[in-house]
Amino acid sequence: MIQRIQTLWLTLAALASLLTLKFSFYSGNKIDATKVKKWIELTATTNFIILVLTVGIAVTAIIVIILYKDRKMQFRLTVLSLVISILNLFLYYNETKKFTEGNPDITALISLVIPVFLFFAARGIYKDDKLIKSADRLR
Repeated sequence: MIQRIQTLWLTLAALASLLTLKFSFYSGNKIDATKVKKWIELTATTNFIILVLTVGIAVTAIIVIILYKDRKMQFRLTVLSLVISILNLFLYYNETKKFTEGNPDITALISLVIPVFLFFAARGIYKDDKLIKSADRLR
């Protein structure tokens, strides 16, 4: 379990996902209901749907690490988490359109590397499964 490279990728994806709860994706001015400009930092905690998806990605990555004996389920959950993380990025992008002015933060890179980490984890799980299947054919 610990020796496999996908464990590292999944741990990094879970950590990055949890870091987006604290660090902002976008900062700028937003007009509130009273027509006053307000400086807001867009984090995962700002929007409920983004919060649920972000925590879901982190929890799924941790669960997938525990499921090291069931590679098929591990692969499916990792791909599902990858799709959800891409959806999460799309939701972040839609939230940035609500700002009147602002810029993406450097910490937005944390959100952008989550799908990359999950892709590398899925690739590692696939390679492991392929290796086990080829070893079973030799028996």
